[in-house]
Amino acid sequence: MRKLTYEELLAQRLSDEQVHQVPRHPIAVILEDIRSLYNVGSIFRSADAFLVQELILTGFTPTPPRKEIAKTALGADLSVPWTSSASAVDAVRERADAGWTVLALELAHDALPMASLAAHHYPLCLVVGNELTGVSAEVLQACHGAVQIPMFGVKHSLNVAVATGIALYEAVRQLP
Repeated sequence: MRKLTYEELLAQRLSDEQVHQVPRHPIAVILEDIRSLYNVGSIFRSADAFLVQELILTGFTPTPPRKEIAKTALGADLSVPWTSSASAVDAVRERADAGWTVLALELAHDALPMASLAAHHYPLCLVVGNELTGVSAEVLQACHGAVQIPMFGVKHSLNVAVATGIALYEAVRQLP
């Protein structure tokens, strides 16, 4: 066994031109009041890896161009479609009105395990919340429900960028 060379990796990945032309997965992510620019950049990078349709940056979530976002995004801030909205509740309602299933990634009563996603949940919009307070109660009430990542250790939460990456992997894996 050997690691792939840089040239082999380049041959497998989409070009900067192709990434804007290929069909994307029917998954979007709303970021509610994420304060860390590095977390935002990491979420951009995961969104690129899983070819999500769009990121919606809401509230005080910082938006590109910012060098701190670019540092962890490694160019994904240029390859992932994104918009911004002052209100996460408005962004949730717009997606729901457009026929998307909007689920908060949150520890909440009756939250489904991510592995329970099914065909009827797509197109899917995940909402991820602030690093300290999570998804706000107002936004949670506007969602169709919640999903959670099962936890098996002492801690009951993950970094928001890590959790988003895990959730996107599972959402793509569960695509019908």
